[in-house]
Order: sequence, then C-alpha cells, then structure tokens
Amino acid sequence: MRREMLIAVGVFVVGLVLIAGGGFVHRAGVPSWALAGPLAVTCAGVVVRRRKPVAALALGVVALGADAAFLGPSLATALVFTDNLYAAVLYGPVRLARWMLVTTSTIAVLAGAVAGVIARDWGTLALAAVQAGLLLVTPVTTAIVLRQQRDQAEAERIRAEQVAHLAELDRQAAVSAERTRMARELHDMIANHFSAIAIQSTAALSRKDLDQGTVQKIMESIRENSVRGMEEMRAMIGLLRQEGDEPEEITRPRLAEAEALVERSRKAGMEAEILVEGTPREIPASVDLAGYRIIQEALTNALKHGDHRVSVRVGYEPGQVTLTIDNPVNGRKAGLPGAGAGLIGMRERVSLVGGEFDAGPYDGGWRVRATLPTGSAASGG
Repeated sequence: MRREMLIAVGVFVVGLVLIAGGGFVHRAGVPSWALAGPLAVTCAGVVVRRRKPVAALALGVVALGADAAFLGPSLATALVFTDNLYAAVLYGPVRLARWMLVTTSTIAVLAGAVAGVIARDWGTLALAAVQAGLLLVTPVTTAIVLRQQRDQAEAERIRAEQVAHLAELDRQAAVSAERTRMARELHDMIANHFSAIAIQSTAALSRKDLDQGTVQKIMESIRENSVRGMEEMRAMIGLLRQEGDEPEEITRPRLAEAEALVERSRKAGMEAEILVEGTPREIPASVDLAGYRIIQEALTNALKHGDHRVSVRVGYEPGQVTLTIDNPVNGRKAGLPGAGAGLIGMRERVSLVGGEFDAGPYDGGWRVRATLPTGSAASGG
C-alpha cells in the first residue's frame, strides 16, 4: 500500500506540472487549478488499484467524465485514467476484462464517428478514433495480454508442482516397493537357515542323553545352515552396495535346487521327500526364484510348526509350474518368533509373477499350493 501511495503522489506531481504547462483545453471561466481535482481523484484510484481495481475504475470514470464535461479536458487526468483502466482489467474479475474490451472498442468507434459527423471531415473522424483507441483500447488490450501471460505462468507453476508431487509419490511408491521386496528377500533368506539352527540347538540343549556322534551331526548341520545363510546374506549385501547400471553376475537360487533344500531339512531332523513330475526346463528368472523361495519358506514353516514330516511335489506342466508342500500339524508351538510374514511373502511372490496361491488346513495337516505361470504372463515379475 505504501508503494502505491508513493506512485500516486509522484503521478499527481507530474500531472500538476502538465497542467501548469498548459496541457489542457482552456475554457472560459474555469481556472487551471480546478483541474487538480479530477487529477487527484484518478490518483486516488492508483492507490487502491490492486486491492480494489473496480473501485479504481469507478473513480477514474467519474474524474474523467467531470474533467471532460466541465473543466477541460486535461492531458494529465486522461493519462492517469489509462492506469485506472489498465489496473481494472489486469487485477479485476475475468468477466470485467472481457466486457471492457468490447466496451472500449465500441466507445472508440462511436467517438470517432461523432467527431467526424460534427466536423464533417473524414480526417477528424480517423484522428478522433485513433485518439480514443489509444486512450481506451490500448491499456485494455495490454492488460489482457499481461493477464493471460500471468495466468499461463500460474498454470505452468501449478502443473510443475503437480508433476513434482506425482514424481514424489512415484518415488515413495518405488521406495516402499523396494523395501517390501528387500524385507521379503531377507526374511526368506534368513528364516529357513536360522529356524533350523534354533530348533536343532534347542534340541541339543534339552537332551542330556545324546551321544557324541549325534551331537557332532547336529553341530555339522548347524554349521552348514550358518555358512549357507551367511553366503546368501553376503550376496544380498553385495548387490545392495553395488553402484552402476550393469549389475555383477550373482548366483541366484533356482527351483532346480529344491532337492538341496529338502536334503537340508533332512539334516535338520525332518522326514522330507520330494517328487518331481514332468521334465525340468528353463523357466523365467522371476518364476525360478519365486518357486525356490516358496519351497524354502514352506519347509521352514513345516520345521517350526509341523510334525517333522513333509512332502514336496514339483510339477512341470505346459505353461506353468505347480508346487505342493504337505506336512502334518501336531499343534505344538516352536517357541520361535513369527507373525505370519512367511505366508505374506509367499503370496506376494506368487502375485508378482501372476500366479495363484493357496495355503491352509488340508486333510489333517497343512498344505501350501502355488501355481506359477512360465509363459509371457510371468515376464513382468
């Protein structure tokens, strides 16, 4: 507001200089100092041009009308009125801006026509029309152009903020998905080995009648699970630490290694068997890893909650691989921490490759069944 007041004072002073210099139409009986009144009113419109642009236009119209009809007209008042008009179009309502363009154009044409008829001279008509256009149409069109640019800049700013917001949402979604994937990998990687270690060590500590050979066998199984778990953890950490676009070749678990999983379960004290139906073949990497992790987690659950017996069936069928893991349930609790993350992880893995998953009680035991597509449906996993 202070800035607008300083501008209005400066404009008023310049206007007084124009009046003192004779920049007005002289009328008999009208003193030159009287022209300062309309000038002051238009300058008052300059003060409120941003906060109340419509009121500024109203002050300018009243001042210009009084100046032209009774006192002058004066050049100073007319020039300041162009700023009132400009501010009303630039800062006022959009509907007012559109209406002012039509109105000022019409007034300019009518003013030229009236001047031409009165003077009976085409030159006078053209001169009056041009002067009216400069006074009325030019500030309106200038304000409309600036307003369009301002609105466009604002729209671009809002669009940029929206794009940035969407990019941030995409980044958060990517981070969340990556964290979920890492959590799933770490769980499947560690749970099997360390569950076996915990159960075997608990059994060894609770039994005082074990001979040296049995204890040695248990310790060997514990060491094997520890070393294998550390190897997989080290491979995972190396992958996370790696930089660059070209990942190093890291050996990944494969469904064809399911027999090794079953063998480790046997060493952990389970009666485990595996049946492979169909001809093993190359399958997509995502399906290969998902199948391995599902069998691994199902064996871990059977070790923690089952009756020390489990059967695994891997069926290679046209366009898909079917995994079925059955184990009796004795109702005992293993005393190991767990909150159903294994089932959630298995379901997520199957969903990522576009397969079907089911787990629940079956014929007095527990069955995990997964159908993994091996065709184009699994390529996006």
